[in-house]
Amino acid sequence: MVDILWQVRAFVYSHFADTTRPPSVEETAAHFNIKTEEAGELYKELNNRHSFFLEPETLTIRMANPFSGIPTDFKVHVNGKTYFANCAWDMLGIPAALHSDAVIDAIFTESNESIQLEVKDGKVINYAQGGVPAEDGGSSSLLIHFPLPFTRWYDDLVFT
Repeated sequence: MVDILWQVRAFVYSHFADTTRPPSVEETAAHFNIKTEEAGELYKELNNRHSFFLEPETLTIRMANPFSGIPTDFKVHVNGKTYFANCAWDMLGIPAALHSDAVIDAIFTESNESIQLEVKDGKVINYAQGGVPAEDGGSSSLLIHFPLPFTRWYDDLVFT
């Protein structure tokens, strides 16, 4: 089971990268030529190991960090595709995971202000807040705030 477990994890990430969405348990079962029930057990085990995060009481993938399985306020545009990230940390993780440049459109949770970032060669090279370009053209005044310390993120991953 261990070998297929990590193969399923790799498939989930590959599917996200290719399609911008998580595979269903049925798609995963078909890909590996296994029963849906077996794929479901593998999903549960990967969820238990924090390899990805299922919607409560379902086999639907909510998060495979940095990818979100649902629309969020963190849109990452890469190579003609739009991905959703779970948070500000993950919005930067998607271009890193895909080894690609990106344009990120995000909404500040507390103020509902919009921000657009451009990532090139792994660096934020410029941003515009509320549609207004930054004065320095760079990212010197950007700050990401997390409401919980990292050690508590899995206490309530959706809130974090």
